Amino acid sequence: MEAETDLAEEICVEAVSIETKGLLFDMDGVLISSTGSVERCWKRWCMQYGVPNAESFEVPHGTRAVDIMRMLKPEWDEAQVADGLRVIEEMEIVDTGDLTVLPGAKLLLERLPPERWAIVTSATRRLLLGRLAAAGLPVPERLISGDMVEQGKPDPEPYRRGAELLGLAPEDCVVVEDAPSGIGAGVAAGCRVLGVMGTHEVSELRAAMWIVGSLEEIAVTVVGDGLELRFTRVGA
Repeated sequence: MEAETDLAEEICVEAVSIETKGLLFDMDGVLISSTGSVERCWKRWCMQYGVPNAESFEVPHGTRAVDIMRMLKPEWDEAQVADGLRVIEEMEIVDTGDLTVLPGAKLLLERLPPERWAIVTSATRRLLLGRLAAAGLPVPERLISGDMVEQGKPDPEPYRRGAELLGLAPEDCVVVEDAPSGIGAGVAAGCRVLGVMGTHEVSELRAAMWIVGSLEEIAVTVVGDGLELRFTRVGA
């Protein structure tokens, strides 16, 4: 009983209402659950290319494939990296058996004006389109993929570019993220960040301004040229 009381004291909830002009969504871990595919494919890739301890490799979620590859194979030249990227991309595009839409994602996207949101992901454009198609989610009019930027998350470039696509300043956008690297990118870009639990614990998301359990917690209303978001904030 005492342990339950301690937990209740550590985690609190609060009703929040905010206004923003645009939303910038990460894809994997926010809109779509692809963790199984990502982990299976990277372990297969590591085994194929002789990476030590391939079976126990832990994928740094929210990081571009090219950056993971350069970490694992620093000796490779650009041609080898390009070949390795094609292999992992094809693996992940094919492996969609347990890919699922995360709670609340489809309904939330359907309620947003198309000019008010974008996807900003570390996945390549081809992989992004493949996963959205497999999940049955709409393809946004505006998107930034990992192969469209010079620097991936946690660099601020992806989210700065996402804000530009919406014709907005970063401070007029809310980033929706599940991974510490993406949260760091959003904060560094000058956006407010809403963290979503699922792939990481609350303690790992504390750099976000707010945290929610899932997108089901978010209600959206179009207000003039902006959006009002209402949600139950989770905090520690």
